[in-house]
Amino acid sequence: MAFEREKENAATAALEFVEDGMTIGLGTGSTAKFFVEALADEVADGLVVRGVPTSEDTRRLAESLGVPLIPVEQVDRIHLTVDGADEVDENAQLIKGGGAALLREKIIANASDLMVVIADPSKQVDVLGAFPLPVEVTPFGFTITAKKVYDALREAGVNRPKIDVRKGRDGQPLVTDGGNYILDCACSVIPDAPYTAQLLAAIPGVVEHGLFIGIARTVIIGGDDGASIFEY
Repeated sequence: MAFEREKENAATAALEFVEDGMTIGLGTGSTAKFFVEALADEVADGLVVRGVPTSEDTRRLAESLGVPLIPVEQVDRIHLTVDGADEVDENAQLIKGGGAALLREKIIANASDLMVVIADPSKQVDVLGAFPLPVEVTPFGFTITAKKVYDALREAGVNRPKIDVRKGRDGQPLVTDGGNYILDCACSVIPDAPYTAQLLAAIPGVVEHGLFIGIARTVIIGGDDGASIFEY
């Protein structure tokens, strides 16, 4: 797979932010997987942490590697979340949700003292939108909701968005861990991400959207032989 070394280097660099005794949000996706694996190595060497997984896939991975987990309902503080991104711009605004875990990812990230984003260089963009924006919606009335999402994107300045329901391997709508559907919104360019986020959040039937605005404060971009850390 492309950028594997860069992803791994970004994930390894994120260990710099981990301290003994932390409760850590564990992201979902190919880059976050490297972090969970690196964290597991530290746990095997004596690090004491508790993980809060953002998806069932991450839960299974962490359990298989021996990372102690705590149910989110028992958490009173999350010190750190480390997660990937599908796109990140120069203001640390993100598109997330390619792994269909955006709802849980945003809940955990927003509740954390610090969100650290780990990514390879291909995820850096000047303007968000080349990656289709995921919007998680309730199955009930999703066709109506999709029309409202289209209207909101047009109002936000997106030129001719195209919206598709994400399908699973069986050809049916993919169902998220929360029991919802994902609308993948091809936008090309999102001129005003905060305004777009505001409009989408106001639509009945939209559970959550993949724009992470003002949540990430540290971004780590992996390179061939290390990583660059950006603070916001």
